[in-house]
Amino acid sequence: MTQVVPPGRTPVGEDLDRLRRLTGQLLAAQVDSPAELARYLSVQERGIPVPEQQVRTAIRGRRVLVTGGSGCIGTELLRALVPLQPAVLMSAANTPPSHSVAGVRYLHLDLGDRQRTEDCLREVRPDVVFHLAAQRDPGRAELEAALTVRTNVLGTRNIAEAAERAGVRDLVYASTGKALRPWTNDVYAESKRMGEYLLCRTAARGRMRCTGVRFTHVVDNSIVLNRFRSACHLGLPLRLHSAETVFYVQSAKESAQLMLVALAESTHRPAREMRMFMIRDLGWPVSLLDLALGIIQESGSDSPLYVAGYDPGYEQAPYPGLYDPAVAGDVSPLINAIEAHEAGESLSPAVDVIPVRAAESPAFDSFLAEAERRCAPPDDHAVREVFQSAAWALLEATAQTTSPAVLHRITGLTAAHRPTMNPDHRRMDDMLRRFAGWTQRVHSS
Repeated sequence: MTQVVPPGRTPVGEDLDRLRRLTGQLLAAQVDSPAELARYLSVQERGIPVPEQQVRTAIRGRRVLVTGGSGCIGTELLRALVPLQPAVLMSAANTPPSHSVAGVRYLHLDLGDRQRTEDCLREVRPDVVFHLAAQRDPGRAELEAALTVRTNVLGTRNIAEAAERAGVRDLVYASTGKALRPWTNDVYAESKRMGEYLLCRTAARGRMRCTGVRFTHVVDNSIVLNRFRSACHLGLPLRLHSAETVFYVQSAKESAQLMLVALAESTHRPAREMRMFMIRDLGWPVSLLDLALGIIQESGSDSPLYVAGYDPGYEQAPYPGLYDPAVAGDVSPLINAIEAHEAGESLSPAVDVIPVRAAESPAFDSFLAEAERRCAPPDDHAVREVFQSAAWALLEATAQTTSPAVLHRITGLTAAHRPTMNPDHRRMDDMLRRFAGWTQRVHSS
């Protein structure tokens, strides 16, 4: 199939007919694809243990605000919060809910508007904030960098500052598994990593407890699933990044429960330390190829598969030191090698927890000020330029607070890969080597 239509060349005419024939052969050969689709969809019913008493104590009689409560996970979280008897339960979003939850007060709020966010928090006076509002589509993030930075970075800063000044006791932040990369050029992933850093700095001031969670691919609101089904309905090709792609998945139910675990843990952790929570066992990864074939069979469509290559926003190959084989098998796959040595258990036996550590970064502060100017009106090119500089500054801030011994082990593991590293990964490796205490010149092989 990749010989008939190489990645990057859009199939038309005879190409589509040949891909359809080959897809038919693949469907006949991959007899387990329907079972893989069924396994993928069944994850929607999966849940994790939650410390019920601690969660109820943290919520009952409190004023609770959920940003992004109109979305899939936000709606699931609101449903989980109602029976916990908060004094007031509110949702703040810039879009109306598709399925409203009884007992919830819905507010319209654009978190990118700093003053409006300040005014809203001062008016509603929440005790607890769950921050889910975000631009979550990696592909869209590459096309609309300014909007993504305004929402995911500046919006997170705005809600954190407003919540702190309004006397909020606890803030729980929703990040992404993609943020486990210590550095990335992908706008969505790096924007969420920057959100983690902003909450880390907020927690360090000691006036508000901050925790966060990392979600991986959520089946209930899957962008991939919706695109595949839409393509089948229209008879269009199903575009795959690669036939070898596999990925972890979780449910909206698990995601909401994970946020409740993070809240419950906040009362048992140091007030000035930001901590992140991830599900430890996410099950066997899902094959993108089998998922696509299963959806074709489900629909009865004659849509062909097309291996298109990796779109912007989706990393083709990770940094070779992302995981340390010595510890990776014992913790969540959403924890990287820098973080894994500090991973610990939480109040839920299904959840791992790590501290978020990073030094103060004047360069990052400069980025925030510049991004604010470049986002209104939006200038995607200019935002991307300052955004990339901020991403490198954030990696440096992380390396400064990481044990040199940990960095030395990571960069020792990557040594054999240096001749084939791409320029960004080589630059990243050079920075980690510098903080690990390597003596050879930067950019040497």
